[in-house]
Amino acid sequence: MKTLYINDEIKYIGSQLAPHWIYKNFKIQGDAIVAFCGECEVKLTEMVDIEDVINNEPIYSKYMLSFISEQFNVNLIEGVFRQRLLVCCIKEALENRGCTVKRNGDDLFINDKKLSVSIATKSATSVLIHTGLNIISDGAPIPVSGLKTDLGITDIKEFANEIMTNYKNEINDIIMASTKVRGV
Repeated sequence: MKTLYINDEIKYIGSQLAPHWIYKNFKIQGDAIVAFCGECEVKLTEMVDIEDVINNEPIYSKYMLSFISEQFNVNLIEGVFRQRLLVCCIKEALENRGCTVKRNGDDLFINDKKLSVSIATKSATSVLIHTGLNIISDGAPIPVSGLKTDLGITDIKEFANEIMTNYKNEINDIIMASTKVRGV
């Protein structure tokens, strides 16, 4: 799996959760995870999460750290497992910084305020994952926490690269572990 932190700000609007978006825009072919910062505004018309559409809950954040991953030869159930693994890698990175984090499924909370959004879906060729973490908590439609405003994390690039590296290592280690066992 390849990783890339994108220095340019990108407004996440949901359309980036598409097959080969990483390859087309950043020339990274194959399994990859990228991260970038920017505003997040996902309107109901771009929503992948049908429950959010039914509940009329669009997503908005003034400034968010977004991770997008595309992984091939994976079914949707395994994709959701990989999504949860990414969320656990984020939780672990926060806990290593002394933060108390609660996880409920693919959601992370700080002091009962939502820190993250996350979704996994299947395209014709791959599994796609988006996980976003609020950097600032201002302007959100619900009570949220932010990496900078609530947790004091200011080096977002370093934090993102740590998470992507740990996630890549976990995926690679799982794949290698599957190759060293004898069938019974």
